[in-house]
Amino acid sequence: MRDEYLKEAKAVIKDPNVLINVVSRRVKQLKKGSRPLVESLEKLSPEDIALREIIEGKITYELA
Repeated sequence: MRDEYLKEAKAVIKDPNVLINVVSRRVKQLKKGSRPLVESLEKLSPEDIALREIIEGKITYELA
């Protein structure tokens, strides 16, 4: 997981527990075959893809 992506994602989702849950759910989806919502010229890990999706506003969350 890249530190710069993590720092930028923390600025979007302030609560670390929520950030962890959002990233882990998205990583599971990506590993099961979901297509990434962001494009990259380099090979990114599922964790980095999830963080980039959060940073770029492609993923939102809702607290119940």
